[in-house]
Amino acid sequence: MKLRKRVSGIYAVTPETEDTADLVAKVSAVLNGGARVIQYRNKDGEYALRREQCTELCARVRAFDGVFIVNDSVELALETGADGVHLGRDDESVKNARNRLGPDRTIGVSCYNDLELAHAAQAAGADYVAFGSFFLSATKPAARRASMSVLHSAKAELDVPVVAIGGINMNNAATLISAGANSLAIVSGLFHANEIEKETRAYVQLFANPKHTQ
Repeated sequence: MKLRKRVSGIYAVTPETEDTADLVAKVSAVLNGGARVIQYRNKDGEYALRREQCTELCARVRAFDGVFIVNDSVELALETGADGVHLGRDDESVKNARNRLGPDRTIGVSCYNDLELAHAAQAAGADYVAFGSFFLSATKPAARRASMSVLHSAKAELDVPVVAIGGINMNNAATLISAGANSLAIVSGLFHANEIEKETRAYVQLFANPKHTQ
C-alpha cells in the first residue's frame, strides 16, 4: 500500500443500493471515465452486505491504482483493505482512527462550513478535509450550506487537499474548482447520469483545464 494516497480531482461517492452487481458496474464506469477516488457510502445496509460490496469495490478501484475510501467505518476499512476512511461529525476522532488504521492509510474529515474544524483536523493528522453542502443536495437535502468563502480561506490557510461536496453538477463545478477545491465529491451528478462514463470524463476534464485550477 502506498503511503497515504492523495485525494484530488473527481471524488465519486457511491449511492446506497442492495444490488452489488449494479453498483460495481456503475463504479467501473466512473473509473473508466477517469475518476480515481471512490468513497463507499452505505449507512443503512446490513454489515454483511456492506462488507461484500466494499471488498468487490476495493479490488476494482485497486485495479485502476485509485484511492478507495470507506465512509464512517474504520472497522470496515480495516476488514476490506481499503485505502482509508472518511469521518463525519458523529464518527470517532482522527486520533483514534489513526491509531487503529496505522500511518499508511488516508483519513478525511467532514468540516461542513467550519474552517476552525478543518484546522483542527489537519493538526490531528487528517489527510484531507471536506466542506459542504455548497448547493442543494439530493443526497442530503437538509444539509447545512457552506459558503464559497470557506474554500478561498481553506486554499490559503491549509496544507491538505480541500474537497467540495453537495449538489455539484456541470453548471457549478468549475466555480468550486476556481474557488479553491482540489477535489469535487459527487453522488447524483455521476451515478444518476444516463451515460456515467461520459459524464465522468466531462467532470475530469474540468481539472485538466488550466483556467479552472489557477
